Amino acid sequence: MSRIGRLPIAIPAGVTITVTPENVVTVKGPKGELTEAMNKDMKIVVENNEVVVTRPSDNKDHRALHGLTRALINNMVVGVNEGFSKTLELNGVGYRAQLQGKKLVMNLGFSHPVEVEPVEGVEIKVDGTTKVIISGCDKQKVGAVAADIRKWRKPEPYKGKGIKYADEVIRRKEGKTGK
Repeated sequence: MSRIGRLPIAIPAGVTITVTPENVVTVKGPKGELTEAMNKDMKIVVENNEVVVTRPSDNKDHRALHGLTRALINNMVVGVNEGFSKTLELNGVGYRAQLQGKKLVMNLGFSHPVEVEPVEGVEIKVDGTTKVIISGCDKQKVGAVAADIRKWRKPEPYKGKGIKYADEVIRRKEGKTGK
């Protein structure tokens, strides 16, 4: 049995979960509302303030879907209750970020400023000039927006310049040495 899949998901106060017969899960909470269509083979039951996911058989596909379905529902519950956030740091001479309206504008050493439009359901904040905080209730969208911003200048190993996650450690390399 899946170690993750068999764990029940506790429903916190203020969060409601509805499951349709087609396995479309809707989670509503203080931070927003998320809807996801789960695999029709999985059985999702809401009882006693808990969500339990069970699988019909022990074949390989069902075992894989069991843990996945439970993890997706858990991320939805955590997202509408607490939310998710990612922090990016800009390292480099002249690298800075600012908000113009809702749009993120960054100077990253290109001949032009880089402009990033926020996705619906994701909020972008700038702390100082070198920290960008991306937050929202959908974990997948928050991660995708953070990855898209980081893609503009990935951190390089020699000087450490670029856009990195706050908890990311850049493995530094030694430069060339002359004779």
